[in-house]
Amino acid sequence: MDKTLEYYNTTAKEYVNDTVDANVSELNAFFLRYLPDKANILDLGCGSGRDSKVFIEKGHFVTAIDGSIEFCKLAAAFIGQDVICMRFDELDYEKQFDGVWACASLLHVPSKELKTIFKKIARALKVEGYFFACFKYGEFEGDRNGRYFTDRTEDSLNDIIDEIDELEIIETFLTEDVRRGRENEQWLNAILRRVC
Repeated sequence: MDKTLEYYNTTAKEYVNDTVDANVSELNAFFLRYLPDKANILDLGCGSGRDSKVFIEKGHFVTAIDGSIEFCKLAAAFIGQDVICMRFDELDYEKQFDGVWACASLLHVPSKELKTIFKKIARALKVEGYFFACFKYGEFEGDRNGRYFTDRTEDSLNDIIDEIDELEIIETFLTEDVRRGRENEQWLNAILRRVC
């Protein structure tokens, strides 16, 4: 994970320019339909702050975090509020959020650590709270383009969630990458719910 954070700290401005205008409005709407008005949302690995800004503009209360200090600086300026610099393994919230949004962030967590991180996310959610996550679709795990990736399929995601009593998968679906030139890349999207 340190290598990945170093990559993002070094390339933050370039990465933000590449992703801040990516149109994920359908995914935002898909997630928000599960949440109440004025929901408390944790944007986990907020990157540019693109999605936090959407949620704030729709009247929700957002806690934005990222492990990259450079992303935190850029996102804070973009969304007009502080962004917390925190790694996923440092999460320590309890029943605080109606929803957790983890768009293209947990894919950097090694498989062996994912269960622990999912349990921290479940703890941060209110009971009956919802959690969105997306991963590159496939079975690859390792270094790719200077970062660590853990791709997922429906089965490999189910294998993890089956071991976590607090979470259940509500639905999964595949989408194409919305960035120009990456239309052939598929993403696994999932909505999960805290059940206890």
